[in-house]
Amino acid sequence: MVLAAGADVVDLKAPTQGVLGALPVAVVRETVGFVAGRRTVSAATGDLPPDPGIVRDAVRVVRAAGVDIVKVGLFGPARRTEVLRALGAEARAGTTIVVVLFADREADLTRDLAEIARQGLHGVMLDTCDKTSRGLRAHRSDDALGRFVAAARGLGLQTGLAGSLRAADIGPLLALLPDYLGFRGALCGARGREGAIDPGAVLDIRTRIPVHGSTMTAGRNNVVEAYHELAG
Repeated sequence: MVLAAGADVVDLKAPTQGVLGALPVAVVRETVGFVAGRRTVSAATGDLPPDPGIVRDAVRVVRAAGVDIVKVGLFGPARRTEVLRALGAEARAGTTIVVVLFADREADLTRDLAEIARQGLHGVMLDTCDKTSRGLRAHRSDDALGRFVAAARGLGLQTGLAGSLRAADIGPLLALLPDYLGFRGALCGARGREGAIDPGAVLDIRTRIPVHGSTMTAGRNNVVEAYHELAG
């Protein structure tokens, strides 16, 4: 459904398992095989503690399933420098990593961007941790989000914005020039982010986002993520 509707990035996560819930490796591998290079595929490593060894091992497991991009959440300040260094080692070994920061937890959105870039990570995504509350733009002003995107872009990082985004958020956020926007709940039915993907909703979001390229790695694309949900 999401391929047919024109999603540019297929992002694999298990919404019932947390903010960045990890899908079973077998499901990730099966999905990568089905997509077969037609789109960029990313996958989350799970809601992990700030332990460099645990994070490193999770990254390796997800990468071994064949995804293009591994997403790792930073849920708090504890041991952050150590975790970023561990991620840097994986990046130097060839893994493409996007770090996820949370607008409802970070005191300073730009504080760690220089270190993220220094470690050779591919990009940074801003999301929200509390999915029962308000969306991204309720937590941060458009000016603050714009400064985040500009700072990350200036360091050579790919940028993504997500966090309970709706159709009304698309125009203001595209004006900030992120590389991609991420959606889950807006692509689903009455059950929200834990519900099934609605093809009509995916198509509606897709048509609101101009196409400026075919992959995350080309230019300043404005693309839409569609999250895969573990059935049952």
